[in-house]
Amino acid sequence: MKLARLLHPRPLQAFGGFGLELEYMIVERASLDVAPIAERVLPRESWSNELVAHVVEIKNPRPTAKLATLAASFQQEVRAMNASLEPLGARLMPGAMHPWMDPRREMRLWPHDNEIYRAYHRIFDCRSHGWANLQSVHINLPFADDAEFARLHAAVRLALPIIPAIAASSPFAEGRVTGWLDYRLHAYETNAGALPQMNGDMVPEPMASRAQYERELLRPLYAALAPHDAEGLLRHEWANARGAIARFDRNAIEIRLVDVQECPAADVGVAAAIIDLVWWLYHRGAPELPTAELAQILRTCMRDAERAPIDCPAYVEALTGKRQTCDAGAVWAGIAERMPEAPHRALWSPILERTLALGPLARRLLGAAGDNPPRERLAALYEHLCECLQNGVLFDDLSY
Repeated sequence: MKLARLLHPRPLQAFGGFGLELEYMIVERASLDVAPIAERVLPRESWSNELVAHVVEIKNPRPTAKLATLAASFQQEVRAMNASLEPLGARLMPGAMHPWMDPRREMRLWPHDNEIYRAYHRIFDCRSHGWANLQSVHINLPFADDAEFARLHAAVRLALPIIPAIAASSPFAEGRVTGWLDYRLHAYETNAGALPQMNGDMVPEPMASRAQYERELLRPLYAALAPHDAEGLLRHEWANARGAIARFDRNAIEIRLVDVQECPAADVGVAAAIIDLVWWLYHRGAPELPTAELAQILRTCMRDAERAPIDCPAYVEALTGKRQTCDAGAVWAGIAERMPEAPHRALWSPILERTLALGPLARRLLGAAGDNPPRERLAALYEHLCECLQNGVLFDDLSY
């Protein structure tokens, strides 16, 4: 019996543990151009490859209930990886998009055991920002059974739209200001082209059970993929590319909307704020607002982050208790007031206060770069951002 439990452990209950995955770019140390050399420094237990060869991912291999320990352990891993990259003339770069990468010219797929990656490339052509230039934080939240799944899924749906308000870090692409503070998500939401069943409206539809999820979401997705994927290589729940997806293979919901920040302390702080918001909504019970309305709020926050106008009084009321129109920053401020006993408040409160005062990383980067930055200015800015990652410090455009 004891061995059976070890081989088939019971699923964690909701909020019984957490998994974070942080993606970073490998760049040449001198030029900061992307360097597709991940295979030369992998594997490590807590690191893994991604679709393209210049991106690596760090994670806690097993769920942990101690979020506070992750920032220090991730920072240690970052320094170890940079030490491995230094003899190769390379380093890690944070931020959700490389600011001047040309994916049509520079994209390289991960070269090993990559039939799945080749299938994606054949179907969608991955030489675009929506595939080749995306660095995010994934947050994995567990559930034990259908009842917990339904409650957790409803809470996650309501939290998703305002994530970019505090997490946006991708205002540049191909050397230009894009007009979106979270251009990563703008590129991501349209990367599936002729197969809209993959991304949907980014915010997932209401779901009350695994059976409903598989019947109403996964089956139509697999049917849409079938003419393009005769071997069924992509017939897995991870082919669903919405902003949060159910991972029944590990009894978790994976949130995918978070841009990677300038250092692990910032990433963990942002993740902790999102986790506690979901925790609060889970225990209060989250209303099932229409998907289209939530998706519209998300897109507004993708463009304007904390300054995004939230013209949906029902949504604002669900989060702040006040039926009104306000901006996304005011919504987050109201949330913070309503969660005085949130379990991870000490982790996220300083990060949130700073973000509401100065804006998310994307706005601070724009403030440092200006409206039409020359390549030299962007290079100096992202050199500084690489130093923030190495040293584990927050980016401050006032001291840059």
